[in-house]
Amino acid sequence: MKLLRNALFGAALLAGTSGYAQAETYAIDTKGAHASINFSVKHLGFSWLTGRFDKFGGSFEFDKDNPAKSSVTVEIDTTSVNSNHEARDKHLRSEDFLNVAAHPKASFKSTGIEVTGEKTAKITGDFTLNGVTKPIVINAEYLGGGDDPWGGHRQGFMGTATFSMADFNFKKDYGQVKLELHAEGIRQ
Repeated sequence: MKLLRNALFGAALLAGTSGYAQAETYAIDTKGAHASINFSVKHLGFSWLTGRFDKFGGSFEFDKDNPAKSSVTVEIDTTSVNSNHEARDKHLRSEDFLNVAAHPKASFKSTGIEVTGEKTAKITGDFTLNGVTKPIVINAEYLGGGDDPWGGHRQGFMGTATFSMADFNFKKDYGQVKLELHAEGIRQ
């Protein structure tokens, strides 16, 4: 019995040191302003209105050896919408668009990752905005990672996605919203 117990312990020890990599957790670096959520929408069909959300946070699990096993979760403070125009931002917060009085938060939680190239993937997830949850796809690109000058370890990504205002019950519908996402994470 002692021999069997020692053999099992040895196998467990070897399994723990076999070099099998697992996903590591990274906090999205919003404190250092190394992340952004930007959007653009056609304005009356004449030009592009651009803006961003100033307050958000999240994390991702990244498995460099098996990216399909990775995941991401983000929460956005919709009251922080910023299009560099105070009156327009007030309108964007109203019931016509983001309806922040009823829904001050938006979120994204990945449900699957399909690797499409050496440094690209499609991240599918549930996007909740204005009280509505729908799936969206983020076209993601891995930019790189490594040790930083402050003793940490980072990974960086960018992504794009689009969604229809009508799908999220915006009263004013100017069509498609384009998202441009940048996320640099610090390993926890």
